[in-house]
Amino acid sequence: MKNTFSLTTATALVVANMVGTGVFTSLGFQAAGITSGSALLLLWIVGGAIALFGALTYSEAAVMFPRSGGEYHFLSEMFHPAVGFLAGWISFLVGFAAPVAAAAMGLGRYLGSALSLQEQPGFLGLSTSSVTAIAVVAAVTAVHSLDKNLGARFQNVITIFKVIFIVLIVALGLVLGKSAGMSFAPSAKAWSDILSPAFAVSMFFVTFSYSGWNAAAYCAGEIDCPQKNLPKSLISGTLIVIVLYVLLNFVFLRTVPIAELAGKLEVGYVFADRVFGSVGGRLMGGIIAFLLLSSISAMIIAGPRISRVLGEDYRLFRRLGKTTKKDIPALAIVVQGLLSVFYIVTSTFEQVIVFIGFTLNIFTFMTVLGVMIMRKKRPDLPRSYRTIGYPWVPLAFLAIHVYILVYGLLYRPKESLAGLGLTALGLVVYGINKRMKPLPAKEK
Repeated sequence: MKNTFSLTTATALVVANMVGTGVFTSLGFQAAGITSGSALLLLWIVGGAIALFGALTYSEAAVMFPRSGGEYHFLSEMFHPAVGFLAGWISFLVGFAAPVAAAAMGLGRYLGSALSLQEQPGFLGLSTSSVTAIAVVAAVTAVHSLDKNLGARFQNVITIFKVIFIVLIVALGLVLGKSAGMSFAPSAKAWSDILSPAFAVSMFFVTFSYSGWNAAAYCAGEIDCPQKNLPKSLISGTLIVIVLYVLLNFVFLRTVPIAELAGKLEVGYVFADRVFGSVGGRLMGGIIAFLLLSSISAMIIAGPRISRVLGEDYRLFRRLGKTTKKDIPALAIVVQGLLSVFYIVTSTFEQVIVFIGFTLNIFTFMTVLGVMIMRKKRPDLPRSYRTIGYPWVPLAFLAIHVYILVYGLLYRPKESLAGLGLTALGLVVYGINKRMKPLPAKEK
């Protein structure tokens, strides 16, 4: 059954993919290297601009090539199937499985704070929060692998609740929270922070927090009237999240001293504990943990659609392209869940974020570049939507991404080179698949 996602569901998918782990966890890592309020807030404004510029440009790519698969499909059409395969390969191994792991890790930490659980070795030497994270991934994976419509309804309800909750946090923080003395005025210290390597590296955390602005593009083939609804869902979902993020981080910075935020993962709990007291803090931590289910759920919906398309096009992955009678890529969903568990067991939260940021930014960069190339190379393609602000919007997106990628290589070489190495390995896998007998037409 195709085209089961309405405009509302597609927009909810974008919002749910974006709002979650990053906004409730990454500010503490940014505050460890940047202490100026205006510089920290500018991080979120610039990150929002990047996401909006990306959404505006991706909307044109999506109406030109309306098939599920995101960058995998776009880059295959724009450049070469090998380039698209690399995007699909990275999305399959990293793009959604790692963020699901990060969201689950954040959920585990928030739930642990809410229940006052000690972070101590437990089952197989795993911490309490890691065991919780693995259990959550398993449960949500099971839901989406069995019932597509149930998963969509769950997504809509929990996303609406999440948005209302964030608006409530902002309102209560402004009314009840006492100022911690943070200044947001431009200053020499702010300019020093903005020009520092710490600002550039912090952009990995911010771009991760905004990642998901392209979520609807991964399910393009399953959205009603994609030529009309895809641009609407991408742009409206991104704008909603930008407003929420800037306001939420302003409230966090206004009410909590920077020293208390620095290095902390569960910043939402720290904020709530300060504003509402220990009982209110634990309650808020529990609610945020529940809301992170929305991010996990959204990514488990979107991610396997890429694996499914890979399976439809490449013999090596053909089993991932199989669907159940309910049109669910069940095996792809389960495989993604297993990869998420692998990241939970083997990596720290910070390592996962930087690795995700560098690796995925390469392919979003290439997709936006591809839209510009298609304007010259294929002006005949139908475009029911054209990028607003072209060519300055995509050019600004590309310039900021070059800045982020260069600083990533210079100051976080371990994670960056690991991303490049995994991408290069994808070329080897592509070569192996090319030597295999092509899939019969009926299997594609």
